[in-house]
Amino acid sequence: MLRILLLSVLVALALAEPRYLEDQTIEERVVGGEVAQPHSWPWQISLQYLSGNSYHHTCGGTLIRKNWVMTAAHCVDTSRTWQVLLGAHDINNHEQFYRYMDVSEVIIHPNWNRNNVASGYDIALMRLSSDVNMTPFVQLATLPPSGQVLPHNSICYITGWGRVQTGGPLSSHLKQALLHVMDHNTCTRSDWWGSTVKSSMVCAGGGSLSGCQGDSGGPLNCQVNRQYVVHGVTSFVSSEGCNAYQKPTVFTRVSAYISWINGIIG
Repeated sequence: MLRILLLSVLVALALAEPRYLEDQTIEERVVGGEVAQPHSWPWQISLQYLSGNSYHHTCGGTLIRKNWVMTAAHCVDTSRTWQVLLGAHDINNHEQFYRYMDVSEVIIHPNWNRNNVASGYDIALMRLSSDVNMTPFVQLATLPPSGQVLPHNSICYITGWGRVQTGGPLSSHLKQALLHVMDHNTCTRSDWWGSTVKSSMVCAGGGSLSGCQGDSGGPLNCQVNRQYVVHGVTSFVSSEGCNAYQKPTVFTRVSAYISWINGIIG
């Protein structure tokens, strides 16, 4: 039985269990890759929760409307006080153009089940307390048309503040890593992810580049017709490690949920 690391909380799971890439204790970042050029992904947000008198990064997310953020369901399926940081590059360095927004509502996909990660539906929407003003540092993401599936080897970038390697050092700077989309037939082979990966998911990367704890909920930014389109929401990797052999990072496929998204945000 395959086991998963959800890219969020650091949970103690058995070997190979799919694991979330959220982190509720420390800031972490993308495995491999490089520090992104500041503000080159202006729809990327840092999702933060209140602990004591301060907020802490736990997940990424994507600004999809002036008052809506898309993230992973597993990032927000516990009751917390949330805050969204927009326009950031170094989340420990509070620049004057950073924007902090309160969250007024969290809507998790109704079919999400934290105890059955392989069923999918790892997606949620967060309504902000007010509209965000667009600036060169804060922009809306482009989402794909409903049902669109990228071909094998499509070029994408994962972005986030996750670990540089499994159990590795930390950084507060936004990172990016080039990941190629893995076709569904390959990713679902028995020696890869098998039946854990559903058609409503996207596999990308593998080898030395992947997501890791702290990246959950963030975007998979893919090149389509000379622009970047957010095709994925970062979800899980293998508990064998963030860059385990034949276990690419798994994302919620955004195009499978366009109707649900539009039904909420219009």
